[in-house]
Amino acid sequence: MKAVFIVFNQANTERVEYLLDQLSIRGFTFFEDVQGRGTNGGEPRRGTHTWPEMNSAVITVVQDDQVHDLLQTIKKLDNRNKEVGVRAFVWNIEQTV
Repeated sequence: MKAVFIVFNQANTERVEYLLDQLSIRGFTFFEDVQGRGTNGGEPRRGTHTWPEMNSAVITVVQDDQVHDLLQTIKKLDNRNKEVGVRAFVWNIEQTV
């Protein structure tokens, strides 16, 4: 199993939820108002007067064979509008309870 942590501009919230539904990924945890800045030239997302936009994030645990399709779909979403931005990170899950 893998954990996939997806960070995205709040403008993409509905799109991210839609892609999870389309890939039959039911379980996830949603984080609102996530602050940060992208590694490769990303603008800060701080919710301030200077940097008013904010990010959100989702973490989901999926089967290994679901990761490729999920990452491909996230990449397509990112390619639609690089300015808005979406990133995904994958971790191994050793055990769950």
